[in-house]
Amino acid sequence: MKILQVSKKFPHPPKDGESVAILQMSKSLAAAGCQVSLLAMNTTRHFVDIGENIAEELHYYQFIRCVKVDNRIHWRGALRNLFSTASYHVTRFVSEDFRKALVETLHREEFDIIQLETPYLAPYLPEIKANSNALVVLRAHNIEHEIWMRIANQVKFLPKKFYLAHLGKKLRNFELSILNDYDFLVAITDRDLVQFRSLGYKNGCVASPVGLNFQQYLPDYSAFQRTLTLSFIGSLDWLPNAGAVRWFLQEVWPEVHAEMSDVEFHFAGRNAPADLIQLNNPGVHYHPEVVDARAFMLEYQVMVVPIFAGSGMRVKILEAMALGRVVITTSIGLEGINARHKEEVIIANSVADFIESIRYCKENPQAMQKMGERAHRFVVQHFDSNKLGTKLMATYRKVLSTHARDNQELSRDALS
Repeated sequence: MKILQVSKKFPHPPKDGESVAILQMSKSLAAAGCQVSLLAMNTTRHFVDIGENIAEELHYYQFIRCVKVDNRIHWRGALRNLFSTASYHVTRFVSEDFRKALVETLHREEFDIIQLETPYLAPYLPEIKANSNALVVLRAHNIEHEIWMRIANQVKFLPKKFYLAHLGKKLRNFELSILNDYDFLVAITDRDLVQFRSLGYKNGCVASPVGLNFQQYLPDYSAFQRTLTLSFIGSLDWLPNAGAVRWFLQEVWPEVHAEMSDVEFHFAGRNAPADLIQLNNPGVHYHPEVVDARAFMLEYQVMVVPIFAGSGMRVKILEAMALGRVVITTSIGLEGINARHKEEVIIANSVADFIESIRYCKENPQAMQKMGERAHRFVVQHFDSNKLGTKLMATYRKVLSTHARDNQELSRDALS
C-alpha cells in the first residue's frame, strides 16, 4: 500500500501536537508494511532547516519533498479578506509552487492513498483528482472552525470578538463546502466523527486517535519527591494556547502564589505574545525554546492545560500522561481522552477548581505519584501507535477494495 502524506507544515521536530500526530501515524503505518511518502510545505511561520540528521530520523519515509510557502499573516491581506467570501485561514496555504510540486509528484509516482493532513490542503483537491486515481483521505486533526468559534466566544473585546467570529464563520462555510469531496475521513476522536456526521458528511469514515511510541516515553517518578512545580508547553502563537496561559496567569496564579509561595510555574513555547513575557509574575518562568519537550515535561510533576477553546485531541496531554505526569485540564482539554477525574487526570473548569486542584497536588504527593502511574498505564492501554497503525491499515485495505471496484464500474460505464 503506497500512501502520500500531504502536510501544511514540515512535521519535524515534533514539538507540537500536529507534528507529533503526523509523525506517529506515518511511522506506525510504515511499521505495518505501508510505503509512506511525505510532501510538505515548509512555511515561513514554522520554517525548518532540513539537514541530514532529520533525514536520518525520518528514514522510514520512501521520500520526503518540501516546498517553501510564505504563509505569514499580513495586515493588508487580512483587511482585504474581510470583504471576501474566502477563508483567510485557508488562502494563506494556497501556493502555485506547492501545486506544481504536487502535480509533479503525482505524475512521477502512483499512490493508493493520498492523505491530507487537515482541510487546509483541500484547495488542491482538483489537482489531485485530475492527476491521480488514489483514494483521497482527509485526516481531520480538529473540526477547524469549531476552534475559532470557541475562541470568539471567549473574547470580551467586541471588535476582536466580531473579527474572530467572522473568520470562524468563513472557515465553517469552507469546511462544509468541501466536506463530501473527500473519499474517506479519518477523525481524531469519536466525538469529532459524530460532529462531522451532524454537519452533513456522508462518505466512509473512521475514528483513529493519535498514538504514541512508548519507547520514547519513559516515566520518571522521582520528581514527585521534590517541591511541587507546574508546567505548560505548547506553541504560543496558537491563540487557544496563548489564551490558556494568559487566563491562568491573570486569574489563577495570583491566588496560588499568595497561598503556596514555594510553588513555581514554568511555561514553554515559541513565539509567545509580548504581554505573556512581560507579565513578570513572581514564581513564573518562561522558556522560549525547548530542545526536548519530553525532557521539559519530566522536570515538573504537574502539567496544567487550562484550554477553553479547541477541538480534536490535545496531544501534549497524552504525552504528559505517558510520561507519568499529573495533568490538570478542562473538560474541553480532555475531549477525545476518556480518562477519569482524580483517577488518571484532574478536571478543572473554573478558577476555584484550578486552585483547589493545585492545593490537592501540593498536599498529596504520594497520591499524585499514584495518579501519574495510572495515567501512564491508561495511555499505554489505549493509545499505542503500532496497534492503531495496524488497525488503520486494515481499514484502508477494506476501503481500497471497494474503491477499486467502484472505479472499475465507472470505467465500464464510460465504455458502454
